[in-house]
Formats: sequence, C-alpha cells, structure tokens
Amino acid sequence: MFRRTEESKFTSWYFEIDKVLLWLVLGMMFAAIIIAISSGSANFVRTSGKTEWYEFFVRMFLFSGIGIATMIGVSMTSRNTILKISWIDLIVCFLLLLGTVVNPHFLNKSYRWFVIPGLPRIMPSDLMKPGFVMITAWFICKMKSVYGKDVFDFKRTLFQLKTWSWGWYLIPLAIVCGIQAWHPDLGTMGLYLATFGAMLLLAGLPMRWVVSLGCAGAGFGTLLVLIKSHALARLLSFFGPMDPTSQVGIGLRAIRNGGLFGAGDKASVVEHLPMAESDFVLSVISENFGAIASCGLIILLAWVVIHLIKQSRCMRDEFSSMAIAGTAAMFGFQCFINLASTLRLMPAKGMTLPFISHGGSSLVAYCLLFGMVLALMREDKWK
Repeated sequence: MFRRTEESKFTSWYFEIDKVLLWLVLGMMFAAIIIAISSGSANFVRTSGKTEWYEFFVRMFLFSGIGIATMIGVSMTSRNTILKISWIDLIVCFLLLLGTVVNPHFLNKSYRWFVIPGLPRIMPSDLMKPGFVMITAWFICKMKSVYGKDVFDFKRTLFQLKTWSWGWYLIPLAIVCGIQAWHPDLGTMGLYLATFGAMLLLAGLPMRWVVSLGCAGAGFGTLLVLIKSHALARLLSFFGPMDPTSQVGIGLRAIRNGGLFGAGDKASVVEHLPMAESDFVLSVISENFGAIASCGLIILLAWVVIHLIKQSRCMRDEFSSMAIAGTAAMFGFQCFINLASTLRLMPAKGMTLPFISHGGSSLVAYCLLFGMVLALMREDKWK
C-alpha cells in the first residue's frame, strides 16, 4: 500500500541496513551509559571524591556519540572502502604499538598505552581490532584463491618470497603478539590468537593442524605464565583459596549482595572495588540492578554473537562471511574472558566487556568494527 519514493542515501541506508544488529548495538551502548552512573558513584566514594560521580557518565556519553557517528558513517560505505579503512587502521595502530616500546607509558602495571600530549590515552591493541579482523579475512580468502585446496600445505605456502605465503601474515602477527607479551597484555594476545585460530578453522584448517597448533599455543602460554611473575601469581591465586580482599573476591561479594533485584542505594561493596567500571563491570550491574539484569545483559551479548554467526552463514561473498565470523569470534571471546574472570571461572585477566565497560579505545574500535560488518551485510544483501 505504501511505497518509498525518496531515494536519498540515508533512506536507502535505513531500508538496507541490518536493523536487528543495529538496535542490539545501540541497546548495549545505552546500557553502558546507565551503568556508568553507578560505576562513577562507586568510584567517587572509593577515591574520596577525587573524581566526580558523573565523570564516567560524561565520558561514555561523549565516546558513545563518537562511536555511533563512526558506526553509521562506516556502515554507508562499500567493501573496497572498508578494506582501505582497515589497512589504514592496521598500519597506524601497528606504528603506535611500536611506539609503546620506544616511548612506553606505564599505567596499571602495563605499558599497553600510547600517550599523545593533549589527547586521551590510546590503547593501540584495542584500536587495531577492526583492521585485524578485516585484513585477516581478506588475507585468508586471498590465499585460498591462490592455492585452492593446497592452502594449508605449509611446506608449499609457508614462505614464498616472490608470491603469496603465510609468512607475509605470520611475521607481523608475531611482532604484534611479542609486543603484547612484553607489555604485558597476555589476555589481548590470547584474544588475537584465538580469533585467528577460529578463522583458520572456518577456512578449513585440517584437524591435525588444529590439534598441533592448540598444543603449541598451550605450551607457549604455559611458558609465558612461568616467565611473567604477575601471571603466575594470578594462576596460583586462582587454584588456591579465594582471597576475599582481592578484586575477584570483592567482585563476587558484590554480586551476592545484589541478589535477584539489586541493592540499589544500598550497593556498597563495589565502592571498594578498583577497576569496577571496566574489568569488573558485571559486579557493578549485579549489585546495583540484580542478577536478573545481569542475566539479561548476558543474553543480549549472546544474542549478538548468535546473530553474527547466522548472518555469516547467509553471506554469498566469502570475504564477507569470513569477516563477520571473525567479528563474532573476537566479540564472543572477549565477552567470555571478561565474564569468566569476574565469576572466577578462569584466572583474573584485565579486559573490558565490549560496548559495556568504560573505555574510549575499546568502544570506538568495536563501533568501527560493527560499522564495517553492517556495511558488508548491506552490500552483500542488496548489491
């Protein structure tokens, strides 16, 4: 009965975009702004008024505006533009990552930050995620187009200086992971490697190589834990009796104090929890709003992952399918690490909860990544 007559770029975008994913992302960002009020109030008490209660709210509101504008703008572009943006993101963040070695900035027991005078702190490993996922998908598809079924014949494809080979990808990846291990930022390094492994598995990596690489990764991780004293201490703490005064202990106590419906104004445990606004944001949600709200958030995060996986299977273009699946892997793995660390299902690891935790680098990076995904879905479906 009603037909669309206006053919502006915005109206075309509105009718072509994946509205389910768009509203899921906007829902997560809205929840993050509300949660920032609670975490800011707790931080105000914990720091004895050194930071105002509304500081996290203002920052999240500003970063959300930047992120939404970035996501919508990028979602209107084409696949070729996305690849160009990805290359720029990857190269710039790689140089910034090298800058953390040349001119390190120590914060929260890590050198993962890069500081430009007059600007907010930048975490290159976070901002690199969109470029990493897209270029990894592009490179895997390129290798498959060159070698076909022999793409995982590593005797032939590992090092070929005059043509395409896995070496051109693995050497820069090893440099990135080496810097992340030096920071130390073992969680982010593991996130990158797990995402890359998941994308290789989807590309058809033989099971014998899956087992071999899994064992090699486990051995390498064990070696790093033994070398890095803080990682060994966290591992021993995980297997030993829980310290109720530790971050994990306080976080779990806050979850219990929240009950089903939240403690509201009586939420006081998170006031003693450092990094509650980022690494332990689930504890803030649970104590203030209750276990039901926390379960609703977890369902929302799982819905995003499931929707991405379903959409990746519907893509006609192999690159789009691989890129969306890689996004699902990175988003899902990071959510799992954050939630499992808070609930003491794995050793504590400082990592934000995507779209929910306070942090400008993480929020803008994921908005850029999901903007790319929305653009690939739109182009594959309509063009």
